[in-house]
Amino acid sequence: MRKQNFAIPLGLILLQSLLYGFGDPISKAAYAVLPVYSLLTARYGIALGFLLLFFGRRVVAGLRACSPRDWLLPSLCIGAAYLVGNLAIELTAATAVAFLRSLSTLMTPLLALAVFHRPFGKKHIPVQLLVLVGLYLLCGLGGLSQFGWGEVCALLCALLLAASLIFGEHALERVDPVTLTTVQAGASALMALACALVFERGIHLSAATPGVWAIIVYLALACTVAGYFLQNRALGSISARTVALLQCVCPVMTALFSRLVLGESLTVAGLVGAAIILLCVVLETGMKEEGALAVLEEAAAYPPVESQKQEKFP
Repeated sequence: MRKQNFAIPLGLILLQSLLYGFGDPISKAAYAVLPVYSLLTARYGIALGFLLLFFGRRVVAGLRACSPRDWLLPSLCIGAAYLVGNLAIELTAATAVAFLRSLSTLMTPLLALAVFHRPFGKKHIPVQLLVLVGLYLLCGLGGLSQFGWGEVCALLCALLLAASLIFGEHALERVDPVTLTTVQAGASALMALACALVFERGIHLSAATPGVWAIIVYLALACTVAGYFLQNRALGSISARTVALLQCVCPVMTALFSRLVLGESLTVAGLVGAAIILLCVVLETGMKEEGALAVLEEAAAYPPVESQKQEKFP
């Protein structure tokens, strides 16, 4: 019964990783033509327009049913995370960024413990450590030759991603996934616009070709609209810690599509790292999300979300 229920959010996060994995290599072509923050302004603007066009009434009703404090933190965190992450890519090697950004899988349970005092089962610690080994072999090996502002930005991105997961899980107690997705897209658009005006002195899209616009539309609809929604929908069913670990599949997908689209090759260490990450996902899905004692502990520490999860997934 537990495995059947867990399969739904598992599939959502794997689909998100698939969409992001394809978006990473194709976005390189767009970044070669357009300034980063101008491109991100167009991406998030299209995503926000799409969501308001098709779900505007639902979003308005959803916002009326909650207060800004319910959605403000997860929206600011996810918007800032992707802006800082793109800045990190400009400042240092992409492989180093990929590894450091993936440290969110370790930061998420620690942040949840610090902020919400949520217990972290000891049985998950070996899997968390093993997945870090896999990520290092896949992304970090040979990429961390220095530590500068780019690496600092990548670590900040990881922290913000972890915060967006734990605050998002908390927000989904009162905000439906579509409303939260729309607000997050709006926050991302406003932040990208501000960065474009400050750092790029305006929005510069005149150089975009039809192919670049096709990439922007994909990033807007698949990676922002669908990606944000899939994450929020999964967070209504499983913990932020589990979502963070499952999202480690994304670098594997990125490496796969980079090989298919860009002709990049994986080293033996990279293949071993990818295998370790997939093994960790299998191990995690084989564990029960919580035992009887963990249910009581989490219900005492964080009752609203737990009661919602039990209601949706008995």
